[in-house]
Amino acid sequence: MSDDPGRGKGSTGADADVDDDVLDELCATIEQRKRELPEGSYTASLFTHEKGENAVLEKLGEETTETILAAKDDDEAELLYESADLVYHLLVLLEMKDLDVDDLREELASRFG
Repeated sequence: MSDDPGRGKGSTGADADVDDDVLDELCATIEQRKRELPEGSYTASLFTHEKGENAVLEKLGEETTETILAAKDDDEAELLYESADLVYHLLVLLEMKDLDVDDLREELASRFG
């Protein structure tokens, strides 16, 4: 799995062979990067950034704005790309708070059950 959330820009994923467990795999990779802190890993750098949690919060704000602008511009490829960046950074924040995608699933399920 790539440690670069920016890979694949421009692909809408319509013709990609997508694994149903991609969010679980991404969460596992984020957790591993947090635990091992490999040098050169963007994900690990978010956990060790001098700004601390604020680095991820700033990225969430940036990605949210970019997602909104892509939607406003009706740019489907860019909307998907920026949405993926937004979800990735949200999952990093959840990991920082010792939460994960299962916690998110539970919360969502509680709203529709």
